[in-house]
Amino acid sequence: MDTRTGLPVVGMIGGGQLARMTHQSAIALGQSLRVLATSPDDGAALVAADVQVGSHLDLSALRDFAKGCDVVTFDHEHVPGEHIRALAADGVAVYPSADALQYAQNKRLMRERLTELGAPMPRWRPVSRISDVREFGDEVGWPIIGKAATGGYDGKGVWVLAGPEPAAELLAQGVELIVEEKVTLDRELAVQVARSPFGQVAAYPVVETVQQDGICVEVLAPAPGLSADQAAEIQQLGIRIATELNVVGMLAVELFVDADGRFSVNELAMRPHNSGHWTIEGARTSQFEQHLRAVLDYPMGDTSAAAPVVVMANVLGGPDGGMPIDERLHHLFAAEPGVKVHLYGKQVRPGRKIGHVTALGDDLARTRARAARAAHWLTYGEEMS
Repeated sequence: MDTRTGLPVVGMIGGGQLARMTHQSAIALGQSLRVLATSPDDGAALVAADVQVGSHLDLSALRDFAKGCDVVTFDHEHVPGEHIRALAADGVAVYPSADALQYAQNKRLMRERLTELGAPMPRWRPVSRISDVREFGDEVGWPIIGKAATGGYDGKGVWVLAGPEPAAELLAQGVELIVEEKVTLDRELAVQVARSPFGQVAAYPVVETVQQDGICVEVLAPAPGLSADQAAEIQQLGIRIATELNVVGMLAVELFVDADGRFSVNELAMRPHNSGHWTIEGARTSQFEQHLRAVLDYPMGDTSAAAPVVVMANVLGGPDGGMPIDERLHHLFAAEPGVKVHLYGKQVRPGRKIGHVTALGDDLARTRARAARAAHWLTYGEEMS
């Protein structure tokens, strides 16, 4: 406990935007969030009072960081499992555990476990030889999708394979590869579930995520055109996965929906997630507060939406030059005073997520247009054409 407040100390490994926004929720709850950042310039390190600089790959740095924390959690999934197990063996409460987090760190393990659970998924197979790739492609039809079992994000580590030959180079490089059938996508959905050590769960409304070049650019909440029965089925799937995998904290389940309306699990994330940024203004309890509640074993908060329609649009780094970001904010606030802006304190690089905007309303088309206009202003410093 923090002796100054009488409240728990939560340690978050990783100093990016997820830790930055978790810190904002911790302030309201009176908690002291301790952050392990790789650099004093990381987004959370710029705003949090209790920051240690060190590598998440360094067990000694992790052990030093965990001293005095009531619970340790993550803003990313890159901490080695053996380090997490070592902290747990030291008596540190770490959530999610290594046994749960492995299914978000390794796509092969995830697919194997979800297959055991009977969760809907694309057909898939681990491959170690070019003949395995050829056999799978001939079986399900070309093209197929190749995925690195570990390390991929935002479209990285994913390849569309028109034939077996491109996989040969990946295998030769030592990439642990799985292959999946290419789903004829109609759209993508996501559901977030929070779970506490006690086993209480809370599910958020199902959302639609819009991707460009493998990067999420927009989230629509609730997912338009989804029946109440379909939404409940997806929420129940998320709850079942969280329970069976013994997840503690936030779990995001990303789903494909094909042209026939059938959904299948694409990926899992065991932390606050980009698909849930809309909850800061758009839900009664944000995903960041909910994650804190979950890892501290507090009762879960209300997940209902605060408006009929909520749209979150990511702000990506635009081309060099142009209007300074402060001037862009001036113009944006004059044009769209009701849109909420979150900037992450990150250096701008083309295509990099540097923030997001959220618009609330009662009409999807108008709310979506407001969010898109705001994100475009912050990215390019100009009105949309």
